[in-house]
Amino acid sequence: MQKTWSSLVKKNFDAAALNYNESALMQRNTALKLAKICSQHPIHNGLWVDLGSGTGLLAKSLEVLHPNQNVLRLDNSKQMIDQHSDKNPKQLWDLNNGLPKWPRKPSLLASSFALHWLDNPQEQLREWFFSLSTDGWIALAIPIKGSFPEWYQAAEKANLTCTALDLPSHDSLTRVVPNQSIVYDKIEIIEQTANKVTSLLKPMIKVGAQSSQKGQLSISDWRHLLSYWPIYNKDKDVRLSWSIQFLLIKR
Repeated sequence: MQKTWSSLVKKNFDAAALNYNESALMQRNTALKLAKICSQHPIHNGLWVDLGSGTGLLAKSLEVLHPNQNVLRLDNSKQMIDQHSDKNPKQLWDLNNGLPKWPRKPSLLASSFALHWLDNPQEQLREWFFSLSTDGWIALAIPIKGSFPEWYQAAEKANLTCTALDLPSHDSLTRVVPNQSIVYDKIEIIEQTANKVTSLLKPMIKVGAQSSQKGQLSISDWRHLLSYWPIYNKDKDVRLSWSIQFLLIKR
């Protein structure tokens, strides 16, 4: 079951690779924000890795703010990795198999919008922490449980399953690392608005993020669900809210 899920996730991201950056506004802004948080802390030079790098939005943002530091791009989608310049260090690897064995321990493991796609995010995060060098850091941005309240509300009113991806909770992530190691911990609510729901959901498909562990809805079910989506304002706009957790952890 897990292998089938992982294969579906990879297939969708492979298909989205060529056009990913055009629709990845949320991912781009989040990566930049995470890189800026990193720049405010004394992270040593050394092996820096962007885990689940996709097209490299986080790696590029980190390198712009740290011009003397290269960032290794790591992803299990060859199509995503192929979007990077040949000048950039990169590695094709499935994080569901744990971390690769590098010649030296990383001083920064950074990841944005990737951990929640893995089979067991909490166990993966624990392994990342104990794989760091002494005084090494983890920088993490991840959508968490509490995202998409409008979607869940519409599904409940329509008496249908909400097919949004099940996301890890804030507490389930922070409890796998020592409390005293957490340097930065903030949840940001990011609200997207549009005049129709499909404008909010289509970017997910365009970036390959439509995979769900739940069964798909029929077209008629989707129409039924969308008719119950809460109206945001007098202009009859609709909204989709994300809860994004930013974590900085020091070993």
